[in-house]
Amino acid sequence: MDVLTLDDLDRGLIHALQVDGRAPFTLVAEILGSSTQTVVRRYRRLYAQAGLRVVALPSPRSSGAHQWFVRLTAATRTAHDIAVALAGGPDTSWVRLTSGGTEIVAIIHTTPSGPDAHALLLRDIPRTAGITAVSAHYLLHTYLGGPTAWRGRVATLDAAQQARLRAESTPGPSPGKDTGTGTNTGKGTRTGTDSGTPEPDPHGSAYQLTDADRLLLTALRDDARLSYAELAATTGSTASTVARRLTALRARDALFFDVDIEPSVLGVTVSALLWMQVAPAHLDAVATELAGHQELAVVAATTGPTNLVAHALCRDAEELHQYLTRKVALRAIARIETAPVLRTYKAAATLRTN
Repeated sequence: MDVLTLDDLDRGLIHALQVDGRAPFTLVAEILGSSTQTVVRRYRRLYAQAGLRVVALPSPRSSGAHQWFVRLTAATRTAHDIAVALAGGPDTSWVRLTSGGTEIVAIIHTTPSGPDAHALLLRDIPRTAGITAVSAHYLLHTYLGGPTAWRGRVATLDAAQQARLRAESTPGPSPGKDTGTGTNTGKGTRTGTDSGTPEPDPHGSAYQLTDADRLLLTALRDDARLSYAELAATTGSTASTVARRLTALRARDALFFDVDIEPSVLGVTVSALLWMQVAPAHLDAVATELAGHQELAVVAATTGPTNLVAHALCRDAEELHQYLTRKVALRAIARIETAPVLRTYKAAATLRTN
């Protein structure tokens, strides 16, 4: 199938959704100098042909979950089935096949306590037939990725357009006027008075999600642009309560929106994971520098002998070669292992079926 060719309007729409995943299409169209109908039509085309998805994810501090980069070595004949099984689990994200089809890399989310806190890591995965080696790296700090988007998809709107998008998306319209997908929720601090709505913390500590919050986030995980009415029906609540809760969660930075899209439509044909070994005294400086590189979508510090991982997205093999030999060849990096990504089974929260 031919790769969809993006124009400036498509790229502007993607960038706008990265700035605010629930920005109204009317506002996006005005900022992009187009009509609402055209923007909606482009969104539907990107959704159908480029795998565009806007997802809502809990911030790690609010969810209380631990994140692990897990590297699994498996026989070539079983690696695909293992990756599919991992991708289908609720506690995994970012499932990829690398290194000649024998290594699976996934992010696994675990709870810090309880009898089954680390069951997937300690019991289920090691006992899976076909897996010959397991390496788990606890994610300590994210320098790039998650709420901070890859620059390859956020290089269209200028600073004024982004500022206007953020300003005019605050606060959202009345839930009673919610007319469909993409109605804005805002980023203000209004919390309402309904029972269970998160209240501001004057001390700025991380807000811990409640069961009602988690139910709402589950509904937003696959499509963060569901209307208030759709969210209310899914969660058994009301549109006004959902609106207040979502606005409050955003104000507390308890969640963030991410954009999933096929990298190929953005001109990326080569993807690779970079596992690096850096002396602890230089780790923060190296990671901070790498987080500013155009070629990287993820930079994170982890435990283990390779204590820094990055995800490179390049136009072709030559660009990756130039990046590795000219930009990432830093003296403080003692060792680097490059693992080409052959297939993505699951991105932030979206299953890939091709």
